[in-house]
Amino acid sequence: MTVWRALPPTTAGMVVGLFGGSFNPPHAGHAHVAATALKRLHLDRIWWLVSPGNPLKDVHALPPVAERLAAVRRLARHPRAVVTDLEARLGTRYTVDLVRRLVSLRPGVRFVLVIGADNWAGFHRWGGWRDIARLVPIAVVDRPGATFRALASPAARALDRYRLGDAARLGRTRPPAWLFIAAEKMPISSTALRQRRERGKT
Repeated sequence: MTVWRALPPTTAGMVVGLFGGSFNPPHAGHAHVAATALKRLHLDRIWWLVSPGNPLKDVHALPPVAERLAAVRRLARHPRAVVTDLEARLGTRYTVDLVRRLVSLRPGVRFVLVIGADNWAGFHRWGGWRDIARLVPIAVVDRPGATFRALASPAARALDRYRLGDAARLGRTRPPAWLFIAAEKMPISSTALRQRRERGKT
């Protein structure tokens, strides 16, 4: 498969949200973040990027990508949602590498990185995080228990002068630019669901 065929279709001028994760398992909290981003950022599409594995986490017990793709497709039913294993197809392991490829391959598309507040709290541990911020705007969607950690995080402090207040402007703003989206929080996590599953609960 060529690189061009690996990418979901786009047209010049589109604003596309990049929403990545292991999604092990995907849940209503993920769907809430994606739906919030679509609405508040005025996205044309949101790509659910099912990762081969988070470099910061143990991936030995991670289900195969195909299994997680199928689970995400059952959940992500919004007409502007696209579910893809793009990272595996392009052979990228780190978000910074994926973003570089996408910006290079689709220069006419405005990409926005969409992450939860829990990930923003530890964003400074991501490889090449400053480069990511220079390449694409970042939307941080609030998550239970992560609000204050996210807003006081090293990344938030380092990029404080680039913080916006108008979500609708983000996709059209030259990076670095980021904003924090305060939204209804759903108290659910993949970790908790895995723990319940391991205990044999439904």
